[in-house]
Amino acid sequence: MIYTAEQALKLKEYTFAHLLVEENNHLLTLTLNRPEKKNALNPVLFKEIAFALNYAHYNHEIWAVVIAAKGDVFCAGADLKAFAGQTEETISTVPEPISEVVIGNVFNNLHKPCIAKVHAPVLAGGFLLICGCTHVIATPNTTFSLPEVKRGLFPFQVMQSMLQIMPPRAVLDFCIRAKSADAAEAQRLGLVSKVVESTNLDSEVQSLVDEIFQYSPSAIRLGLQAFDNLKNIPAADAHKYLKEMLGQAIQTEDAAEGMMAFMQKRKPEWKGK
Repeated sequence: MIYTAEQALKLKEYTFAHLLVEENNHLLTLTLNRPEKKNALNPVLFKEIAFALNYAHYNHEIWAVVIAAKGDVFCAGADLKAFAGQTEETISTVPEPISEVVIGNVFNNLHKPCIAKVHAPVLAGGFLLICGCTHVIATPNTTFSLPEVKRGLFPFQVMQSMLQIMPPRAVLDFCIRAKSADAAEAQRLGLVSKVVESTNLDSEVQSLVDEIFQYSPSAIRLGLQAFDNLKNIPAADAHKYLKEMLGQAIQTEDAAEGMMAFMQKRKPEWKGK
């Protein structure tokens, strides 16, 4: 993690310039709020997203995260002018991280269900956000584009994130041909989980959150941790590692509650511990 638990758990003491942060009933909603720049990711917004995700990682009262956006573009990718040194006045008081912000890695360490609520186009580095999520709910009017090669660049980091969820040739086709896909094709390729009408987007996301919250937060957290760690564990050692993770899950308060609720034929009361 790029922030310590002590830093991240003080989230409510800080001011965010480009990110709206709302915590309600175990759900953390992060809304990109730079619509005048098409929610382009400048260093400040990158840092704010990373800080908020670190907060969600450390806080066991957060059971899921939703990422949304204001404006007519979900995210236009990296703000190249900002990364080239052009600065702007901000009111962000989020602390500096203890190591470099790499958004893809930050999502890998979240270990909580993360839902992208996509109502508008996603371009370039915006893919880093949706690829980092466990679920992507999009509306039919959304498009997903990688225009980097038109600018003499290549979507290097995006390519790595896409390879985790899409077939390699489909990823290369996106990158090489500056491809743009509609929501239906994005769903077919695995980039989008579900396509719903704009009028149903909020209710669909809430319905998914409600369903996730029926199940053990600690079991899901440990499962996502195992999912991430398996990428670096040799196949011959995978089952041994997963047996150890099962041992950890069995010892949680949620596991005891789940077994007791099953025997008593009642709904479990999860604590996320």
